[in-house]
Amino acid sequence: MASSHSSSPVPQGSSSDVFFKIEVDPSKHIRPVPSLPDVCPKEPTGDSHSLYVAPSLVTDQHRWTVYHSKVNLPAALNDPRLAKRESDFFTKTWGLDFVDTEVIPSFYLPQISKEHFTVYQQEISQREKIHERCKNICPPKDTFERTLLHTHDKSRTDLEQVPKIFMKPDFALDDSLTFNSVLPWSHFNTAGGKGNRDAASSKLLQEKLSHYLDIVEVNIAHQISLRSEAFFHAMTSQHELQDYLKKTSQAVKMLRDKIAQIDKVMCEGSLHILRLALTRNNCVKVYNKLKLMATVHQTQPTVQVLLSTSEFVGALDLIATTQEVLQQELQGIHSFRHLGSQLCELEKLIDKMMIAEFSTYSHSDLNRPLEDDCQVLEEERLISLVFGLLKQRKLNFLEIYGEKMIITAKNIIKQCVINKVSQTEEIDTDVVVKLADQMRMLNFPQWFDLLKDIFSKFTIFLQRVKATLSIIHSVVLSVLDKNQRTRELEEISQQKNAAKDNSLDTEVAYLIHEGMFISDAFGEGELTPIAVDTTSQRNASPNSEPCSSDSVSEPECTTDSSSSKEHTSSSAIPGGADIMVSEDMKLTDSELGKLANNIQELLYSASDICHDRAVKFLMSRAKDGFLEKLNSMEFITLSRLMETFILDTEQICGRKSTSLLGALQSQAIKFVNRFHEERKTKLSLLLDNERWKQADVPAEFQDLVDSLSDGKIALPEKKSGATEERKPAEVLIVEGQQYAVVGTVLLLIRIILEYCQCVDNIPSVTTDMLTRLSDLLKYFNSRSCQLVLGAGALQVVGLKTITTKNLALSSRCLQLIVHYIPVIRAHFEARLPPKQYSMLRHFDHITKDYHDHIAEISAKLVAIMDSLFDKLLSKYEVKAPVPSACFRNICKQMTKMHEAIFDLLPEEQTQMLFLRINASYKLHLKKQLSHLNVINDGGPQNGLVTADVAFYTGNLQALKGLKDLDLNMAEIWEQKR
Repeated sequence: MASSHSSSPVPQGSSSDVFFKIEVDPSKHIRPVPSLPDVCPKEPTGDSHSLYVAPSLVTDQHRWTVYHSKVNLPAALNDPRLAKRESDFFTKTWGLDFVDTEVIPSFYLPQISKEHFTVYQQEISQREKIHERCKNICPPKDTFERTLLHTHDKSRTDLEQVPKIFMKPDFALDDSLTFNSVLPWSHFNTAGGKGNRDAASSKLLQEKLSHYLDIVEVNIAHQISLRSEAFFHAMTSQHELQDYLKKTSQAVKMLRDKIAQIDKVMCEGSLHILRLALTRNNCVKVYNKLKLMATVHQTQPTVQVLLSTSEFVGALDLIATTQEVLQQELQGIHSFRHLGSQLCELEKLIDKMMIAEFSTYSHSDLNRPLEDDCQVLEEERLISLVFGLLKQRKLNFLEIYGEKMIITAKNIIKQCVINKVSQTEEIDTDVVVKLADQMRMLNFPQWFDLLKDIFSKFTIFLQRVKATLSIIHSVVLSVLDKNQRTRELEEISQQKNAAKDNSLDTEVAYLIHEGMFISDAFGEGELTPIAVDTTSQRNASPNSEPCSSDSVSEPECTTDSSSSKEHTSSSAIPGGADIMVSEDMKLTDSELGKLANNIQELLYSASDICHDRAVKFLMSRAKDGFLEKLNSMEFITLSRLMETFILDTEQICGRKSTSLLGALQSQAIKFVNRFHEERKTKLSLLLDNERWKQADVPAEFQDLVDSLSDGKIALPEKKSGATEERKPAEVLIVEGQQYAVVGTVLLLIRIILEYCQCVDNIPSVTTDMLTRLSDLLKYFNSRSCQLVLGAGALQVVGLKTITTKNLALSSRCLQLIVHYIPVIRAHFEARLPPKQYSMLRHFDHITKDYHDHIAEISAKLVAIMDSLFDKLLSKYEVKAPVPSACFRNICKQMTKMHEAIFDLLPEEQTQMLFLRINASYKLHLKKQLSHLNVINDGGPQNGLVTADVAFYTGNLQALKGLKDLDLNMAEIWEQKR
């Protein structure tokens, strides 16, 4: 029989075999197959001819046959899309756009004519004659067909006699209905038993069945006779097939012998070596795997050892590495099925331990003696804790540190108070139990020393907090820097990979264009380095040292993640310790940046905590009004101490805290109010007791004025020896001018200097002091006006009258204050910020008020003489004697006026005052002369008046400082009628 469709192609045979066909040129029909490499350089022994005709299992197994076709011809020819069937095949293959074109005759093919077939016709004519002769001898084909048809009709008629039940495919006698139909028992089972009729029926039935059998056998024999040629041909083919199989079996046996020899000579040894190498590699892998399992088995004890030495980062790295090894390399190992969950629980325990350890560290660091010079306690321990907390994303450790800072600040104040109280013998701790009450019993020097001690401890405390937070901040920045550098490396790697992919795509496209296989391109470009790497590992593995129990860095037992963890970055901490930044920090840049800002805010918060505790300490002492009772020097000392502490904390923490500054400002305002009220009350008492008499000027006040002349506004230090020897002066000399003053003004100048010096000592109260000083100067002006001009001193002090000397002395005191107002203004202007220069307008208003007051005093002096002139001249009569009594009284009063004011007022002011008085005198005299009708006619009355006027003029010019005074009396006379 022929081979089946799925069998291999028939091997080549001899030319006489009917079923064998030698392929002339297989390369013209099939795709070339790449041949195997020549692994057998020497040909084995044997018959070369028999090997040549033997079937080739290597070459013929890929030969194409018709059974490889995927589309049959009818499907290719029946394309319903086109009407022209003859073009369907081409359009099926090349598309609908294919168009029949005229085929151009080839220049290489000759033109064929009938002469070319002449030789063929001569050769075939004899064969044609023999064929015609045989055709006449053999019966015609139609006769043979009619005979066959007649025979077929006869056979069909005979077969119709056979019942249909025998022709059914499901015919079976075990079926009762079929059995009863074939053998009707009604013919055999009669009531009378067996008879001749039954025997006849049984015999007839047997003959009928035999007849049916004969018909079937005849038809089978007829069918066999019709196909006898095919049958005998099949039998003949069977024998040939057996011969063919025998030859094939011999060829296969010979091929197997050859392969066995090749295998024994060339392959068996090499394969054995490869198997041994593979077995050895597998053994190494198993050994490394067992070592890895042993290492993983030691994870928990190792973690315990690391935790005992507070190596939290190492323990966490070991747990993470073990987890990855369990998931990647040891996945599915039954003995480690619970280790993963145990490591997770252990990791949670480490989280709690790190939080507790950090809390303990914070307490130890912040509560150790402040006299210790060490800034950071156990720096490496702190770095390890911070790295562990960052690794586990436990970012709330700063809150713990902040809480510890608050507690430590409270303890610092408490401990300082306890130490100070215990050193004070005046405080009985058995009687006064509460610490706050004990602290309130301290006097100012003791309390000031306590505050200074607290501030110094707070300064050291903040320096330690800053050093610790600087370490934490450096760790966070190192992790952030590592993240950024890792991201940059990844971007560079991605760019390189993209460039490599682009070049590879270009190379692949070129190879496809050239007709090569893509797999070959990858095999040459990428698979070769991998194979070389694998070979190098395989060659290095047998000679490599075994993995140690605490290391998993061998090529066979190291995961990608564990190996990547070994690549770390070294950074330096300001304290001097080097840190190794691990790559498995899962914090983002935003989280790290926020954490760094929180660290800076925590440093600010530390400063605020110290300031807040200091404010509470101040307020607890200020409950009984202790701070408000401080004198100027004490408060200034306290203010300077607080300002120094504020500047120190600002320099340490980088931001100024406002709570203590606000408390200082509040106390400063209270101090300014009390300072002002005390001095205003003092000034009020001085004015109420002032008798407005010229006072002697002590030497210290002259020194005070002299220091002001030098441009220095400050209270001079007392000179005990020199001051006792110097006697008081009658007047105060200011820049060469003499000022006769009362004692109140001297004290007022000193009070003004105290205001200015307080501004220098406490710059924050400059504006308040300016307001209060303006109020004090206004108060002195208004109060002195009430007492002198308003004659309030008559009731307050009990003066009998307000004399011209009192008025002149008051005016001179006002002039002294006006002299110093520009100096005071310049002092405050130098200490005020530019935006508050508008407050200097108060000095302008005060200067105007003082000038107005001085002008009112001058007007009062003129008014006194004016009333005197009106009283005396109204009784003047032009008669002898000369000078008259009226003019004598006038000159006497003018002399008294001069004597009262000349020593008090400057000469210029005296002259101006007497000019005004003389003008008033001339006005009243002119009025009286007009009343008496005395005219300048040269008569006796005119002579008497002239003599009196000459007496008045002579006496007035005889007074000191009035010699050059222009006393023109010509205008007193009316013109002659």
